[in-house]
Amino acid sequence: MDISQATAAAQADTDPGTSLAPHLGAESGGESGAVHGYTANKEAYLRRLKRIEGQVRGIARMVDEDKYCIDILTQVAAATKALHAVSLGLVEEHIGHCVIGAAAEPDAGLRAQAVDAKVKEAAEAIGRLLR
Repeated sequence: MDISQATAAAQADTDPGTSLAPHLGAESGGESGAVHGYTANKEAYLRRLKRIEGQVRGIARMVDEDKYCIDILTQVAAATKALHAVSLGLVEEHIGHCVIGAAAEPDAGLRAQAVDAKVKEAAEAIGRLLR
């Protein structure tokens, strides 16, 4: 993948028109086989991540071939931007599915605690993204 192809791929990954908007689904949880907020868009996420994986392999190839450092940095920035787009989509999915799901808890006593926990998870994840 050359520089223009990788840049175009990164732009496609971050294009607002291809947003991975939240979709509500079944209950979420940490167990295997659970339905998470991103489950409805799992294939789209996997396609994006495979494209990013290809970008990173291309960057390694550029280093191996002693390409110009600024060209490599341009590709690193493009891959980083693409990963950020995936991250933001996952945050949207978490809020749209997990936080909203917690807010729908029928037991009022558990609802506030569940919402607080899911919002805290989101805030911590966003904090990690900003570091």
